[in-house]
Amino acid sequence: MVIKPKVRGFICTNSHPVGCAASVAEQIDYIRSQGELGEGPKNVLVIGCSTGYGLASRITSAFGYGAKTLGVCFEKAPTERKTATAGWYNTAAFHQQAEKNDLYAKTINGDAFSDEIKEEVIAQIKQDLGEIDLVIYSLASPRRTDPVTGETYRSTLKPVGQAYTTKTYDTDKDKVHDVTLEPATDKEIADTIKVMGGEDWERWLDALAEAGVLAEECKTTAYTYIGKELTWPIYGQATIGKAKEDLDRAAAAIIHKHSDLRVDAHVSSLKALVTQASSAIPVMPLYISLIYKVMKEEGTHEGCIEQILGLYHTCLYGDEPTLDDMNRYRMDGKETNEATQAKIKALWDQVTQENFHELSDYAGYNYEFLKLFGFGLEGVDYDADVDPMVSW
Repeated sequence: MVIKPKVRGFICTNSHPVGCAASVAEQIDYIRSQGELGEGPKNVLVIGCSTGYGLASRITSAFGYGAKTLGVCFEKAPTERKTATAGWYNTAAFHQQAEKNDLYAKTINGDAFSDEIKEEVIAQIKQDLGEIDLVIYSLASPRRTDPVTGETYRSTLKPVGQAYTTKTYDTDKDKVHDVTLEPATDKEIADTIKVMGGEDWERWLDALAEAGVLAEECKTTAYTYIGKELTWPIYGQATIGKAKEDLDRAAAAIIHKHSDLRVDAHVSSLKALVTQASSAIPVMPLYISLIYKVMKEEGTHEGCIEQILGLYHTCLYGDEPTLDDMNRYRMDGKETNEATQAKIKALWDQVTQENFHELSDYAGYNYEFLKLFGFGLEGVDYDADVDPMVSW
C-alpha cells in the first residue's frame, strides 16, 4: 500500500507506519543524546501513552531513566485496506525499540475511563511490576462513559458566560476569518467537566491505591494547558478551562486521600503545541502558528519531547520545581511571559488573510500536524509500498 495523507478538517484520517516509527525514533534519539539524567522513576504507568505528551512521557521514562513502562491507550488496529491510527503505529514502534534495548514495555488497548481496563492494568502491575512509582495522566477524549452510572458525556468547546468573536484560521480553506462561538449551557459545562476534568484521574489513583500497587511517595501528574489572554476566552475561561480547573481539585483530593502513602500529585501546565487535540480547538491553529514564529525567532521553541524532559528534570525529579499559586508545575513560561506574549499579540492584531503566511509559521504548524500522523519526515520514502499490518 502506498500511503499519502488524507486530511479532513483538523484530522488526518490515515497514518504512515514507517513515518510514525521514524518520529518515535527521533524522540528516542533526542532523549538518549542527553546523557545520564540522574535519579528518576522505576515503574511508570502512562494513561494516554500513544501520542503527544503522553508518548513523550513514556519515551522519557524508558529511554531517559531506564524505567519499566505500562501504557494505556485506545487505538484502532490496521486492516488490509485501512491504516491503523497513528497512536497504534507509535506504540508498535515504541515496543520494537524497547525490546531492542531490553526495556520492559506492555500496553493495554481499551477505554481508560472504564473499570474493566483499570482492573486489567492492576492485574498486569501485580504480575510484572509489583508497584508503580509514577502515574502520568494524559488523556484527551471527546466523550466519556461514567462506569458507575453508564451515562455517556460529551465535551464541548465553547466560551462561558457570553458569546465570543475572534479570529481563527481554517486549515481546510487556507482562510483567516472571524468566528463567533455561542456560550455553553450549564449542562454543557458540567458534561465537559465530566469528560475532561479530574474525576477519572482521581478514580485511577483510588483504584491503584486500593489494590496496593502504588509505591510510597508515588508521583502523579495530569497535563493541562492554561495559556494567556489571547486564548483564555476559548481555553482558560471556557468549558475546557472549567474542566481543567477540576484537575486542580483532583490533585488536592489525591494528596489528601492518599496521605498515608505520601502521594505527590500535581497538574502540569505545558506549552501550546500542535496535537490532535489542539488542532480541533478554534483559535489554536492561528495562535500556534504565531507562537511558533515568535518562539523560533527567540530560540525558545520546544516540542513535546523537550517539554517533557524539562518537566522530569526540573519538576518531577528536580530540587527546585517551578510551582504556581495553585501548586501546578509550570513548564509554559517561555510562551506565557509578558515579552513573548506582547510579540504574539502584535502579530495577532496585524494578521489578515493577505499576510497570514508572511507573519506566521504556518509551514511549521503544518509540518508538525502531518508529522503527528507519520508524514513529511526526512528519510522516509512515501512512494514506497508499505505493509500497514503492524502489530505490537
